[in-house]
Amino acid sequence: MDKAETLAWLRRISGDLATATIKRLEDTLPWYAEMPPARRSAVGLVAQAGITSFIQWYDDPTSTPWIAADIFAAAPRELLRSVSLTQTLQLIRVTVEITEERVAGKGEHLREAILLYSREVAFAAADVYARAAEARGLWDARLEALVVDSILTGEADEELPSRIAALGWHGHGEVAVLVGTTPHQFDVDQVRRTARKLGVDVLIGVQGSRLVLVIGRAEPPNRAAEEYGDLPFTDIARRLEPGFGSGHLVLGPTVPALVDASQSARAALAGFAVAEAWRSAPRPVEADDLLPERALAGDPLAKLTLVERIYRPLQAHSADLVTTLWTYLDNGRSLEATARELFVHPNTVRYRLKRVSEVIGWDATGAREALILQTALILGAVGSDATRRRAPAIRRPR
Repeated sequence: MDKAETLAWLRRISGDLATATIKRLEDTLPWYAEMPPARRSAVGLVAQAGITSFIQWYDDPTSTPWIAADIFAAAPRELLRSVSLTQTLQLIRVTVEITEERVAGKGEHLREAILLYSREVAFAAADVYARAAEARGLWDARLEALVVDSILTGEADEELPSRIAALGWHGHGEVAVLVGTTPHQFDVDQVRRTARKLGVDVLIGVQGSRLVLVIGRAEPPNRAAEEYGDLPFTDIARRLEPGFGSGHLVLGPTVPALVDASQSARAALAGFAVAEAWRSAPRPVEADDLLPERALAGDPLAKLTLVERIYRPLQAHSADLVTTLWTYLDNGRSLEATARELFVHPNTVRYRLKRVSEVIGWDATGAREALILQTALILGAVGSDATRRRAPAIRRPR
């Protein structure tokens, strides 16, 4: 049988080949039988296109590139999202098997042509799925950057939850934002692997030289993550620290959920901007440990935090605590000098300072925490109604 006769015979049996392929798919591939009718019909169109394209290719082998791509052009876009590459290769295998069975005895050259063409189709399938995966990856990266930017700017809208869900966010509770510098060779996959191992999920934003991680607790997907349990965010930040470049690394305060992450981000960004002012700042450093520097730089959130968490609780608890703390700090943290000025025993000063620590959580005997407390007292006094003074009216000369 010459080539012209073979082509005519192939065209006559192409319908039978497609029917036999669909029947074999139903019998051997459970995923095909479970598909909705519309998708099964679309798969059938792909199989029919493959057989037709093989006949055209056999007639003109130079048409390989566009004919192979034509097979998958027949598939609806949603089919590429619902049928995996593995399933596509199974479909190709079944189609080739049916065709080989029907052409058995028609010549070795025809069988070799089928094998060669099936290889081209397999490569074409891999290319289609690779391009789809690349496009999806680029879309995910742009969406992730948009979500992180919305969190940093605090411009969240009603679409933010749906965008977060589209990214496959696995967080279920507390969130904190970590801000540092971007390394020269940033390995985003390594950061995500480390995060998964720690039982957290991350959103990653690269903004020039600044690297931002939005960290949220996630259900541990494996035993390795379960070993870490619910680590404090400071420990999580410490383990993620190698993924950042040199320089300061600032962790924002913990917030209840991702929708509140802008509060943590605002504090982390403000801390990152002034971290240079604390020469011995640890890495990572908590944004709340930089409250004095942030307040001096004009951060309203830092000023409010210092007043609300230190000055007002002490003032509400006892005027003696405020007075003792003021005096202790003014006297260079000297117990004896404070006791003399207040006309009390040094042990009384010790007791009151201990009460201060119990009420607000900061210890005035440490140099760094003394700076935080003194800044809070100054801000509280400046903003207090009792210390405000009305400026005298200035009379204009007549």
